Amino acid sequence: MTAWSGRAERKAMARADRLERMDARRTDMEADYTAALVEALRKTAAGSWGLFDHQKDRSARAKTAPILTELDDMAQAIVGIREELGMEPFALHRQFLASRGAVASSAVGEPKQARAWLDQMGIALR
Repeated sequence: MTAWSGRAERKAMARADRLERMDARRTDMEADYTAALVEALRKTAAGSWGLFDHQKDRSARAKTAPILTELDDMAQAIVGIREELGMEPFALHRQFLASRGAVASSAVGEPKQARAWLDQMGIALR
């Protein structure tokens, strides 16, 4: 083995270790995101409005703004890591964002929507 091939091998191993640590960090961050989303969904299912922004209510928006900011910040960090790892985008956050906003007057309320999300995720309401 030449000195050059030894350095190349060590460099490849170091890169593999770095990618493994990065993937472990991504997994932890996604678990934290999911836990924060589940907590917000449970509060909404219990009757707290604003998470899905169905009603353009300033009070509800102000109340949910911190959790939405936290979720978005967490998701952006996850997206960055996923990009570095060459992975698909973070689907859970995309789905959550797509479920927010104005709805028809005949649509289910936010508490029912939150319960449906929890059911779909296989998580008990408590």
